[in-house]
Order: sequence, then C-alpha cells, then structure tokens
Amino acid sequence: MEVNDKKELTQEERENAYVLWFNQLRRADVPLVGGKSSSLGELTSGTDVPVPYGFATTAHGYRHFMEVNGLNDKVNALLATLKDPEDSEELHRVCSQIRKIMREAPMPEDLAEDIGSSYDALAKMTGQNEPYVAVRSSATAEDLPDASFAGEQDTYLNVRGRKDVIRKVQDCYASLFTDRATYYRIKQNFPQEKVALSAAVQMMAFSKSAGVMFTVNVANGDDTKVMIEGSWGLGEYIVQGTVTPDNFEVDKDSMKITSKTINNKNIELIRLPGGGVEQRDVPEDVAKSACLTDEQVIELAGYAKQIEKHYGCYMDMEWSRDQDDKLWLVQARPETVWSQRKKEGAEEEDKEVTPSSNKVLVKGLPASPGVASGIVHVIDDPSHISEFKEGEILVTLMTSPDWVPAMKKAAAIITNNGGMTCHAAIVSREMQIPCIVGTASRGTFATRILKTGQEVTVDAKNGVVYQGVADEVVKPKKENTGAPMAAAEYFPPTATRVMMNLGDPDLAEKYSTLPADGIGLMREEFLWTTYIHQHPLYLIETGHPERVVNELANGISKVCRAMNPRPVVLRFSDFKSSEYRNLKGGEKYEPHEPADLLGWRGASRYYDPKYIEAFKLELEAVKKVRNEFGLKNLNVMIPFCRTTEEAEKVTKIMADEGLERSRDFKVFMMAEIPSNIILADKFNKYVDGYSIGSNDLTMLIMGTDRNNDAVSALYDERNLAVKRAIRHLIKVAHKDGKTVSICGQAPSEYPDFTEFLVRSGIDYVSVNPDMVKETKLNVAHFEQRIMLDAATGLGKQDTEDYDW
Repeated sequence: MEVNDKKELTQEERENAYVLWFNQLRRADVPLVGGKSSSLGELTSGTDVPVPYGFATTAHGYRHFMEVNGLNDKVNALLATLKDPEDSEELHRVCSQIRKIMREAPMPEDLAEDIGSSYDALAKMTGQNEPYVAVRSSATAEDLPDASFAGEQDTYLNVRGRKDVIRKVQDCYASLFTDRATYYRIKQNFPQEKVALSAAVQMMAFSKSAGVMFTVNVANGDDTKVMIEGSWGLGEYIVQGTVTPDNFEVDKDSMKITSKTINNKNIELIRLPGGGVEQRDVPEDVAKSACLTDEQVIELAGYAKQIEKHYGCYMDMEWSRDQDDKLWLVQARPETVWSQRKKEGAEEEDKEVTPSSNKVLVKGLPASPGVASGIVHVIDDPSHISEFKEGEILVTLMTSPDWVPAMKKAAAIITNNGGMTCHAAIVSREMQIPCIVGTASRGTFATRILKTGQEVTVDAKNGVVYQGVADEVVKPKKENTGAPMAAAEYFPPTATRVMMNLGDPDLAEKYSTLPADGIGLMREEFLWTTYIHQHPLYLIETGHPERVVNELANGISKVCRAMNPRPVVLRFSDFKSSEYRNLKGGEKYEPHEPADLLGWRGASRYYDPKYIEAFKLELEAVKKVRNEFGLKNLNVMIPFCRTTEEAEKVTKIMADEGLERSRDFKVFMMAEIPSNIILADKFNKYVDGYSIGSNDLTMLIMGTDRNNDAVSALYDERNLAVKRAIRHLIKVAHKDGKTVSICGQAPSEYPDFTEFLVRSGIDYVSVNPDMVKETKLNVAHFEQRIMLDAATGLGKQDTEDYDW
C-alpha cells in the first residue's frame, strides 16, 4: 500500500491497511490499531497539544502475520495444554513456547515493506537519517475504561534503523503472549483469538525528565486536582517503580500548585547514542532537585485539562521534557480505576481509618486505599512468586507485570520504591487491594524491616504498617449514637430551577443524589462514541438499525430512571460531519466540509433525504423509552436550528413518527444562533421553550472562533451584546408562555453571570454536576437579594441598558 500520511482513505482502505499514520486515526479506531495507537491519533488529529509524530501498524497487519505463518492453530494448541493459569511455572512454560514460535516466524514481505517504507517516510519528514523512535505495543483490548491491561505488552525505546524497527514490531507481536498478558486476558475473560496487536512507532522525545499525570487523584479519587509525577531521564522507571518520583498536585480551577513533594531520584534511564538505553547515577544535588519548574507543572496541568475536556472522562497521560525544555505528550488514555469505581458509586475508600496504638513499623505512600491484616511474605526475586500463598502480605522492592499472579492473591502489598503511578499502585487500585509504595522515600525499607512470617496490619488509607493485628484499624469502633449529629446539607427552594448537564449515563445514579431539579442537557453524542461507534447509515445499510435504537434507549433510560420523576431533556445528535466521519462506516456518508462547525449539523440533517432515516432511529429510541419503558419524564431538544422552516420540518417529522408536543412531552430548541434570538417570536410556534447554548451563541454573536487562541481574548459570554440577546429571548419567550434555560459553561464559571440570568428572569440554569450545589446556593442568594432590594429600595443597582 502507498505510504502517504496526507492521503484521505476510505473506510475499506483503512480496514485493509497494514500501516496508518497518527493523523489518519481517531479514538474510535480501537478495533483497527488498539487503544494506545488510536489515542495517539486522537491527540494528533483532534487537539493542539504537542505530540511526537509517527505511525501505527494495524490489527489487520498482525492478523496477516498470524495467518501467513499458520500461528493461530499453533498458539491455540499450546494454550490448550495450560490447565491452571494460577500455576506460575506452567503459565511461563506455555507462554515462552508461544513467544518463541512468534519471534522465529518470518515477517511477511508486504507487511515488512509497509513498515520499513513508513519509517523511511518518517525520516524524510523529520529531516533525520534513521531517526530514533519508540515502538509501543497497543492491544485492541487495551486501554478500555473497564480493563486497564496496564503494562501487559512491551515497549521498546531508542530504536533506530529500518531493520531494527521491523524486528521490534515483531517483538511487540510476541509480547501479546507474555505470562502477564496471557494471565490477564484469561482472568478478564478476553478470548485470546479476538485480541490483536498494533505497534505505535513514534519519534523519540529525548527526555531530560519524564513522567505521568492524571486528571484525578489516583489515591483517593479527588477529581478537582491534576496529579503529576516525574523523574530524571526516560519515564519507564516511574511505572516500573524503580524510582520514587516527584509528585505535584494542581488545582483545576485556580491552576495553582497545591502540593509538591520532591524525592531523591538518584538513578535515571537514558538513551545511548547508538540506540538502546542504559541506567546511570544522578549527581546528588540534581537527584534531590525538582524535575520540573513550577511553570512547567502548570503548563502540563493545562494540557491535562484540555485533554480531559476533549475526551470527556478522567485521563491517564505520559509526558516528556526534552533537552530543549519543550514539553511533549507521548500518550493519553482513559483512566481505568476511578472512572469505574465512581460509576459503581464506591464509597468505602472515603471511610475514616482510626489510628492504632500498636507500634508503627513502616510508613510509605498510600497508593490504593483499604486496610488488611495478615502474614508478611518478603519476596526479593520474581522466581519465587510461586511460593506466595493466598491472603499473605506481599512485601518487595517493587513489582512489574510479571508479579500479577502473586498480587492477585495478596491481602495487601508493600514496596520499597515507586510512586502513586507505579505498576504496584496501578494494579492494586484496579484489583482493589490495599497498597503502600515508596517506603524508602519515608526513611524505611520495608524489605529490611518486615520479616517473612511476621503478622502486621496495613493501613493503606494513611500509608502506615502496624505491628500485629490492630483491631481498631481493621474493625473501627461504631459511632457513638449519643454524639451530636452533623447537620445535613440544606439547599433552600428556589424559583429559578437548577438543572444538571450529563454525558455518561452510567454516572446518572451517582449524581441523582445531588439537589438538581432534573437534567437540563443530556448529550446524545456520548452514547454514539461510547456504545455504538458506528455510523447510523452504515448500520442501516448493513441491516442492523435496531442497534441504534436499543443502545440509545438503554443509555437514555438509565438517566430517566435515576432522575425520575424529575425531568430529563435529551438533545438530539449534534455531531459535525468530521465527527460522524470518525464513526465506523462514516467515510461513505459524510462530506468534507472546510468549516463543519457551521456546516451540516443539527436540525439541517434531520429532514435531509440523505439522513432522515437515521434521525427516525433516534425518534424510535425516544418512543421506546417513553412508551415501552414507561419513563414519561423524558423530553427532547433540537440543536442548531437555523430557520423557522427547519423548525417546522423537524417537528412535523417528529409528529408523523408519533412524538407530538403535549402536556407531558415537551420539545425544546437550543438557542445558539443569532436567528433564534431575532426570530424568537416566530420560533415560539414550534417549541415549548429554549435552552441557551452560550458557547456557540457567543461565538456567532462575537464572530470569534472559540477554539482559536489568537482571538480567544475576545470570546466572553459576559459581553453586553450576548447579554442583550439573552435578555431579549427571555422577554419574547415569556410573552408566549415559553420557558428559557441555559446549558453553556458560563453559569459554572461566572457567578456574576448567574446573577444576571436570575435578575433577567431565566427559568432554569443547567450546570455540570460538580457545580450543582454551589449554583443552587448562589441562585438562592441572588433571589433573596432581589426580594430584599425590592422591599427596601436599597441594594446594588445595575445601570447597564440590556434592551435593544
């Protein structure tokens, strides 16, 4: 196949390619190139964060390699001899045999040529002769929100030369059957034959320092902070737990550093001029200094927030600081542990742990919360893993993926080295095993202090190991019922209702306890990218339209059940053509628009003969939720409706399909285009109310691209022109008995803007879940202030003229 990163490929060409460039990939391409490679593509194609460029071999290429060499039957035959995956020796024997036959198999000539030609093209793009690259494994079942597969396949750094790159890609293929990867898939019930492997070949960022960061505190689930860890040299030693890294926390709102811990990082992994890497000692003065300046910490946190906003979920990222002090993002994927725990509403980690009077033996970093008592088993060498027994306390220098079978049996885990994002910490959190890491950074080496056979209590909430069984830690005393009870939170009733924006249906149950008056905006797009993944017209053409209806109905019903009887407003799909094109099969149906933000989106699709059948599937899903499931609290909203003629056409289609406005079924419209404001008296005929999309409305009134940094200073929802438009809409809508809400970012970010909305008579304010409580209290305060000012004739006067 021609090697060209500028070439637009059809879906068929993509599915049959052996190599795809990062800018040809998006996050929906996990089936093609796995989680890691698709995420690198998403970062390259969908954001402006700095990412070293490269390409990915495809799952199709891997399957071609397996089929040409007849390896599938050979692998299955060997796996059939594995009777007990918990038997470390048997597991190692079988997996070693599989890896051997995969490494010795010849690489198909056509696949080798595509990989080699792509490497040569990368060299030409960068102006380097045989550039250094990293070759990273990316399994098609890896980096999914419900199963991390952390570090289960191999990565090779500082690889140089066409021949060596091809060899490392084949080594990545073989690493799909390491002991740890095979064990992991068996325990996670992933069929071996359904997992394929991509290799991401990426320009090396020659790291002065490197590390990882998360948009949630991985120790306690606090999502108000960005957590960053780093060390000198390449970042592999952080994940491996070889060093205890520096740790920084940045508050997402204020963008200020709230916590900083600088550790002694006395070794580093560096690249060698001729290829490969080696360990070297770090001078003492450098070892004890911070691996990032405060300014660089803030810059990384800014990238983290941008990536989290783009993906819409907690993120796990890897960063590098090169020799010129430029920061790079070399990997990003959904965080896998807290995203799942918060879906399940886990609360146990938040319970207070009572300190014990027992002797403190060891202290370290609390990496995975929980408490456990048991017998210590110190293991220095992974060859002794098979000796480890169920329910023991595992104590070691550090863990690597090869330790997973023993970790699975452990009541708790303690390591000398490592930080909050080392392997021991990541896997312990996923397995929900109490874990303390980095005891050496707190002055004690667990492997020296603790002895095999010794009974201890591990308090991984506070990072403390006690001698013996500490009953008050393991079995905390019950609350004294005679003690004064803490006052429950109180939220005064308000005339202006406070609603909530929601994307992920799995979070609805958790957020249903918030004092929100309903869901003011449920974004349908989340259901497409998370559950459906395929273009609706592609599913219709291939005979599976019911998948759209069922997946949408299931997701919508989760939210409606959780909030019932409070109302839920579902916004119909509002993808742009480029976003629809990224769904499987979308290339065939979507135009290439130079400015798709202003193109074929929203209402203009719904009545278009090219798309109407897909829109009818959305309507079927709404009917299913309301009629079959009996959830009558579901209402709908039409986005990006430019003209009254469009409003008439869309509402007629809805009525013809059995969704007609009534007392218990409301149809709202996004007010995000100036025409919606100017012609509100005409639009009133077709809808029950409006929801102001302040982001698009501000952009179109001010004529500023909200994604363009060059004019971002001009983008402000609080501009008088925007405020006059909002005040006018409220006045005209109320005249005909229509309601007005707002679901943009402004009320979450600016309390003064919320006050303006309340004083203007807005009916609802819809904000993100983390702002519901604060906004509820703010609205109550503003309403009380308005009544008090009216009664006394005193108070603050807004002299601005909002009429036009």
